[in-house]
Amino acid sequence: MYHSIAYKDLFSELKEQVREAGLLKRVPIRGSIEMIAILVCLIGALSTAPFWHPVLLALFLTLLFTRSVFVSHDILHTQYFKNKNLSKKLSYPFSSIILSNSSSWWDYKHNVNHHTYCNIVEKDEDIRALDGAFTPQKGNSPFIKKYKHIIFWGAMFFMFPAFIAQSYKFVIQRKLWGELALMMLHWPLIWGTLLFQVGITNTLLIAVIMNFILSPWLAFGFITNHLGCETFTEEQAKKFSWMELQMRGSRSLKGGLLTHWFYGGLNTQIEHHLFPKAPRFNLLKVQKMTKEFAKKYDIPYFETTPLMAYVQINNALKEY
Repeated sequence: MYHSIAYKDLFSELKEQVREAGLLKRVPIRGSIEMIAILVCLIGALSTAPFWHPVLLALFLTLLFTRSVFVSHDILHTQYFKNKNLSKKLSYPFSSIILSNSSSWWDYKHNVNHHTYCNIVEKDEDIRALDGAFTPQKGNSPFIKKYKHIIFWGAMFFMFPAFIAQSYKFVIQRKLWGELALMMLHWPLIWGTLLFQVGITNTLLIAVIMNFILSPWLAFGFITNHLGCETFTEEQAKKFSWMELQMRGSRSLKGGLLTHWFYGGLNTQIEHHLFPKAPRFNLLKVQKMTKEFAKKYDIPYFETTPLMAYVQINNALKEY
């Protein structure tokens, strides 16, 4: 393992290579096309809802909701537009209205906290789940020890409602009333429209199908990023450079375009953490450069298949 100073010096070299390749440039046109496509498809699906089979409509809406999550994530990282204030506003239709999710909560939880303090036990709440099961400071709950697999893997099917609950708690505590109003619009605009168009039975069917596909889709994508990777205390992390902290605490997944689409670019997690503003559309190219760079300088690069990532996560869970 390289010392922190070596990581720091080498990262400057890697960043310059990625910049010279044009892979850090924002993609306002491509990003806008994706945003407009989601909005047009959603309006079209809701307006023609009576002509759909409810199961097919649920599957299509799940696809649109999932893409909205990824697009909102990318916008808030300013991958499309450099202006942070503009990006925050553009995220609202996708996070607040389509998802009833708080952009402010996600920006704080993910961008400010998680990316800054990746896998630092005292700071990164993402790895303290399940009584610290994925940290060296594991808890001592007899109940969790007994039912840890049921709790963890079962929770994957309820991640989306959990995100919504955390969002509402955040905006109410922070008194973000304007954002709360936008989040509340989600219910009459999305579910009110469906209720009017297809009735209560089909609307409930759509809601159930969407949750039990959307939640695990997101959850099984998010958990591959850092769970089962190295974790650090604040004191340990102070000795690391940016590159060392991000590379040691992150896991990338093998796979091409289909994997990249399915995981919304989060499969290239090492690259996303090294270059959070690099557009998702460029990350496979950034990954190729990063892997070649790591091989050249004999830097450890943590990459597995998606299946092996889940095996590693399950093995880490067993240690609780």
